[in-house]
Amino acid sequence: MVSNGIILVVVISDSHLHSAMYFLLTNLSIIDMSLASFATPKMIIDYLTDHKTISFGGCISQIFFLHLFTGTEIILLMAMSFDRYIAICKPLRYASIISTQVCVAFVLSSWIVGVMHSMSQVIFALTLPFCGPNQIDSFFCDLPVVFQLACVDTYVLGLFMISTSGIIALSCFILLFNSYVIVLVTIKHHSSRGSSKALSTCTAHFIVVFMFFGPCIFIYMWPQNSFVIEKILSVFYTIFTPILNPVIYTLRNQEVNSAMRKLR
Repeated sequence: MVSNGIILVVVISDSHLHSAMYFLLTNLSIIDMSLASFATPKMIIDYLTDHKTISFGGCISQIFFLHLFTGTEIILLMAMSFDRYIAICKPLRYASIISTQVCVAFVLSSWIVGVMHSMSQVIFALTLPFCGPNQIDSFFCDLPVVFQLACVDTYVLGLFMISTSGIIALSCFILLFNSYVIVLVTIKHHSSRGSSKALSTCTAHFIVVFMFFGPCIFIYMWPQNSFVIEKILSVFYTIFTPILNPVIYTLRNQEVNSAMRKLR
C-alpha cells in the first residue's frame, strides 16, 4: 500500500511524468492497492483472532472484488504491453498511436471488462444451492472453494469456471507472451546500451506477468486441484503481485527515482 501510494503521489505531483506510460502505471497502482485490500486485512484479523468466520454476503463480496480487480489488471497489463510494443518496435509512430484518448479508452475498457466478468461470476454463484457444509480451506472466498459447498455436481461447475475464467486467463497470457517475444526479438537486433536496458526491463516485466497469470491459469484451468496448492498459489496474485508491480514497473525507473528525490 505504501509503495503504490508513493507512486500515485509522485506521478501526480511531477508534470514530467504526465505521459501515457505513467498514466497506465498509476492505474496499475490503484488496482494493486485494491487487490491488496479486498481480502488481506480479513486474513490478518483471522490469524490474530480465533473468530475465523465470514458472512455469506461478505463471501460473495470477496468473489466480486477478486474477479473485478484481477480481470481489470489482466486487461491493463495487456494495454501496458501494447504500449511498450509500440514504444520499442514503432518509436516514430508512438506519439500518434498512444494518445491520451487511447490511454483513457484502455483504462475504461479494463474496468468495464472487469465489472462484466465479475458480475457473471457472482450471478452464477448466487444461483447455486447451498445446503451442506459451510467451511472452506482458504483465507478468502473464491469460486473453486465455494463451488465445493454447493449441492450440485462439481464437474459442471468446473466446466463453467474453465470456460469463463481459465480460458480467458490463458488466452490473454498467450497474447502477452507473443507481444513480449516480439519486443525481445526487436531489442536483440540492437546492441546499444539503451537496448540492453530495455531488454532488462522487458524481462522483469514478463517475470511479473508470469507470476500473476501462472497461478490464475493453474487454479481456473484445473479446478479440481488440491486446495492446499490453490491456497499457496492465490498468495501470488493477492499479495506478491501488488508488492512486485511497483518495484518492477516503476521504482526501478530512473525518471521516477529522480522525481522522488525532487519531491523529497
